[in-house]
Parts: sequence; C-alpha cells; structure tokens
Amino acid sequence: MNRARVLLFGASGFVGAAVRAALEADPRIAALTCPPRSRHDLVAGDLAALSALVREVRPDVVVNCTGRLTGTGLDLIEANTLVTARLIEAVATAAPGARLVRLGSASEYGVVAPGVSVGEDHPCAPVGEYGVTHLAATGLLRLATAAGRVDGVTLRVFNPIGAGLHRDNLLGRAAVLIRDAMSGDADRVTLGSLGAYRDFVDVRDVAAAVLAAVTAREPGAGVVNIGSGRAVTAREAVRRLAEAAGYQGAVVEQGAGPARSAGVDWIRADVGRAEAVLGWVPTHELPESVKAIWAALDAAVPR
Repeated sequence: MNRARVLLFGASGFVGAAVRAALEADPRIAALTCPPRSRHDLVAGDLAALSALVREVRPDVVVNCTGRLTGTGLDLIEANTLVTARLIEAVATAAPGARLVRLGSASEYGVVAPGVSVGEDHPCAPVGEYGVTHLAATGLLRLATAAGRVDGVTLRVFNPIGAGLHRDNLLGRAAVLIRDAMSGDADRVTLGSLGAYRDFVDVRDVAAAVLAAVTAREPGAGVVNIGSGRAVTAREAVRRLAEAAGYQGAVVEQGAGPARSAGVDWIRADVGRAEAVLGWVPTHELPESVKAIWAALDAAVPR
C-alpha cells in the first residue's frame, strides 16, 4: 500500500495509545486522524454521524482499538459487536474500498487442548459472553469482506500486556495490589486462581502487528492471530511481576479467574500466519513486558 491515510478509534486506550505511537512514527502513514470520544462515541453515536466522519477524513484504512472487557451481555454486544456492524456500514458507504482493521480476541476460541498451538482455522466455541460478542464481530467483518463491501482484517489478539495495562486485566490488577501492599507494608496479596496457561503478548508487538496490517499491500487473510507463541501459567507471570517490583510478600490464590476465560486452562497462539501474510513476529519477552507494567505504575505514584 502507498502512503496511507488512517482513521484510528480508541487512540487513548491501552492498546490504542501504543498503536497511535507506532503509526505516528512510520513514514508510510501519510495522515493519522484520532477522533476523541467527544468527537464521536462509537457506542453511543449513530451511523449517520459516523459515516459523516469517515467521509470527511477519507481514510485508506480505519482501525478500531476500542472494545469492552467487562459488563453485562448487552454492554459487551454494544461495545464489541454493534460497533463493528456500524463501522462496516460506515466504511462501505463512505469510504468504499478502504481497509477496516479490528482487534478481536483469543477468547473467541474457547477451550483448546493442552499443548496445542491454536491456529486461525481452529473451531471457535467461546465459553463466555465476551468471546461470543467478539466472535460475532469477526463473523460480520468476514462476511462483509467476502461480499466486497470492505477490506476487512481481524487481528485476534491474545493477552496483551505492557505499560498502562488496566486493572481489568490480571497483571494490571496484580500490579496495583502489589503496589498497595508494598506501600502499606502488607505481607500478602490475594488473586483468583493462577493455574491457567496464557499467551501474553507485549502491547508494542500488538501495535507493530496493527501497523503491518495497515501497510500490507494484500493482508491475504481475514483473521490473523497476534500472540507471543508461548504459554506460561498466570502464576509464573505474576511471579515475574513481583520480582520486577521487588515484592517479597505472599501471593494468595483464592476463588476463580475472570469469567470471560473461566474453564479455559490452556491457550497458545500459532503465529505462523502473521509471519506469512504480514511479515510480523513478536520481539518482546515476558520479563521485559512485566517490567514495563511495573515501571509505568511506579512512575505514576506521587513522590
């Protein structure tokens, strides 16, 4: 693709901020527009206003980094599925031929056999509402692309981590609890079960994957896994985070993990397609990523 005009939604969020930085730094991006929520709210705004914005910007590529992790089924449908449906309609009518890149989720897969690196063609059977809403959005974009209405790519992101991670995510929550324990001289923190294996991918690698999807001449696949290609227990990830923080107390496991991934004891991405069609491979290791989580949180504490 020649130098591209990009319309990016969600640029102030955890993943979106990293994507914005990657796009701003790349000379192949001719113009980058990042409308704040006050300009257009993808959940609350209507299709006419969204179409008008797309028509005004005239993008070659639209990237959606918005979404919701928690809430009711209705909340998740509105933020993950209906937003995608509106974007498809707006792009198809106001910027025909433009590429639409959205971030999906490993939760779309559901239960995977231990030891398996899950590929994009693996059957999807999500176990929670979060995964169901993302899978529906992926399906909508796939159908619209097959019909020639948009040039759609879903990046199926596994467990993104890094600086600025929200406490809705395990390691973000663990970092806040560890910080609070250390500042209050507590000797323990309590989290849910940490036995499940997860594929943690650095948010900078996710941003690089989005850039690759934006600039690729022909992505060649409607769905592409974005993960590290490695699986570690959540327990190991928290241990490494505690080491980065210098925390010496206990980590107590009590209760279940997040509802959106309950019952999924193992997940690891097969990232071969990402390398083949996007020329992308992950470059950041877990210890580096958890250090970034802690450094950003620690730097935000008033001295």
